[in-house]
Amino acid sequence: MRILLDTSYLFNFMDRPGMFLNSERRVLAARRMNFHVSTVSIWEMHLKHNVRHRSGEHKSRFSPGDVVVALQDQDITFLPMTVRHAASRLELPLGHKDPFDELLLVQAQEEGLLLLTVDRRLVEHPLAVEAHELG
Repeated sequence: MRILLDTSYLFNFMDRPGMFLNSERRVLAARRMNFHVSTVSIWEMHLKHNVRHRSGEHKSRFSPGDVVVALQDQDITFLPMTVRHAASRLELPLGHKDPFDELLLVQAQEEGLLLLTVDRRLVEHPLAVEAHELG
């Protein structure tokens, strides 16, 4: 099964590695899964890293470069955003206007992937799945 990891999984991977649910751990460790990470997620993390608290500290304590380095040792395929992705229309529109969610779903649609997410706003979309649905 080909899986695109939602940005929330990357934040968990970097920020809270011990906080995955048991069902998520089983899915993430399964050999039959082929995981992809989108450059869209790396860009989203980049933007969020550059946002600062009032104290001046970054909202995220790791940089997108740290994420890329950490993922290089994993069995993950990086998925670039192509012109075809940018020009494609999501066949079943989202109920909200998050451009990152839409781009990730378009990539999943165009590449024959499922988006693994914990985002409650996405789980109703037919291209989005939660870990317990895969196990």
